[in-house]
Amino acid sequence: MALLDLIHGHYIFERRTRVLSQQLAAVLPESASVLDVGCGDGLIAKRILALRPDLRLRGLDVFIRPQTHVPVDPFDGQTLPYADHSIDCVMFVDVLHHTPDPTLLLREAARVSRHSIVLKDHACEGLLARPTLRLMDWVGNARHGVVLPYNYWTLAQWRRAFANLRLQPALWHDKLKLYAFPLNLLFERRLHFITRLDVATRSA
Repeated sequence: MALLDLIHGHYIFERRTRVLSQQLAAVLPESASVLDVGCGDGLIAKRILALRPDLRLRGLDVFIRPQTHVPVDPFDGQTLPYADHSIDCVMFVDVLHHTPDPTLLLREAARVSRHSIVLKDHACEGLLARPTLRLMDWVGNARHGVVLPYNYWTLAQWRRAFANLRLQPALWHDKLKLYAFPLNLLFERRLHFITRLDVATRSA
């Protein structure tokens, strides 16, 4: 695993966190309070704040690590411990495919959010998409003891969930450039997306 850690850390992890931070910083609403659900050690949140000092960002996770880059509160993995419409924006970064049913946390985010949900996740579309996503997940998470249900949704499943929860995609990016050549040829392929979902106009 030491060689795998070295390769992943040098060629994948550093670029991924940098690019994701830039992409997410570009879509988060102005001067917003942001709740980063499933933030891990908060490194991406820290990098977002460096780019967007106008934001007020706090993390939430099931497991609190000994050292975190931003303040992180615990939760049970199902219910967000915040009042209705108390946070401007709720953010999930590669979190929902680790849950048995992403709809549950999406519904909680819609309840808590005043304005929007920013979501980075996977679309299980195209040739060998599922085994490719499983490989990425295993390489990035298995050695850290992260639960891996491999619950990847198709675009149709994501759209159905958004419609059922009355969430309107305000933007959609699926060319994130997370990987350098030649890894991008295998691991990019529009398997990743970032969307900002509007919750301001949903019915009560």
